[in-house]
Amino acid sequence: MSATTTSHLDLTPPAVVRKISQRSLVIGVVFAVVSVVLAFTRTEEFYRAYLLGFMCWLGVALGSMAILMIRHLTGGGWGTVIRRILGAAMRTLPLLALLFIPVIFGIHRLYLWAQPLGNIEDKHLREHLEQITQTYLTVNGFIIRAVFYFAIWNLLSFLLTKWSKQQDSPNTPDNIGRFRAVSGPGLILYAFTISFAAIDWIMSLDPSWISTIFGLIILIGEVLSAMCFAVVVERILFNYKPMSEMLKPDFVHDHGKWMLTFTMVWAYFNFSQWLIIWAGNLPSEITFYLRRINGGWGSIGVFLVLFGFAVPFATLLSRPFKRDIRRLVWLAAWLMLIRYLDLFWIIEPNFSRTITLTLADVVVPIAIGGIWLWYFFRNLASLPLLPVYDVDANEVLHPAHE
Repeated sequence: MSATTTSHLDLTPPAVVRKISQRSLVIGVVFAVVSVVLAFTRTEEFYRAYLLGFMCWLGVALGSMAILMIRHLTGGGWGTVIRRILGAAMRTLPLLALLFIPVIFGIHRLYLWAQPLGNIEDKHLREHLEQITQTYLTVNGFIIRAVFYFAIWNLLSFLLTKWSKQQDSPNTPDNIGRFRAVSGPGLILYAFTISFAAIDWIMSLDPSWISTIFGLIILIGEVLSAMCFAVVVERILFNYKPMSEMLKPDFVHDHGKWMLTFTMVWAYFNFSQWLIIWAGNLPSEITFYLRRINGGWGSIGVFLVLFGFAVPFATLLSRPFKRDIRRLVWLAAWLMLIRYLDLFWIIEPNFSRTITLTLADVVVPIAIGGIWLWYFFRNLASLPLLPVYDVDANEVLHPAHE
């Protein structure tokens, strides 16, 4: 696209972006103050809630990076119109690396393997922990691996961002080959690193339990939450130019189809894990579901099946629904809440035999989310909403023919 063609275009993010950023920061700070109070008064509950909130917002950032790399490999206007939204979410990874520090501080309160093993009454569990804490689950190893994960993620983010910024200039080099060269191996690195991170940060909450598909469950949940988040943001921007002119029903339809795909794969991975564990019926594996079908936790599991899969699946089969951003956004917001509930169902039963929702479970994720959203919208306001010299920009800017 020539400079003459784009000279009249105003792709600057609307003023509402900075306004939302400021309001998010205020909310984040207020809830952070309450969270600090909870950290001193209800320390155990605080760290559990912090891990829950951290994993929720980390999922949006990493899922956005994964979808962005998929877009670079496949091309298409569906990804171009939300590239800067995905990129802004991806660029919050340095902030998330800092936000991981409290998890390190709470390692001895969160993880059984990091506590004195002599206090464990179960002989078999104590012997099992004595073995794995000498080889893999060590405090130093936990921290070193976390540094490695964030280093990989931030390196991918840095490269993708650097070349994306160049596409705002008419003299930009052809970076398609670079994007693809990074995105292919990058998706593989993402899959491996998030799988091991899921083992370290979530699965090891119950060190007696193992699942080879658990990392994929966390991965697909992240890309689902990221696509839903992109739909929510594009709906906000749809009230203003330039998004009101760029977002066509065909692109919204594609985003709805991605939501449908990720919802189906999420259900498939969860069902596969349940089927494999049920068929094996091994004591070391069934503890996961025994904890989550008793004490009221089973009702959340049924709710996730019905309203996290069945209802969204049936709704997303409608073509008119998927093409209407004003309706699709409500389902996207709902599925983001389902992602919170899913992580709550995975994390909290490790600490409570009966269903329990504490004040920290609500306050702390909102505090993290407020700060994260402040940084996200700050990132979004720093670049044009469209990399106008991208090869797919014409598909976005060309008038729609309905």
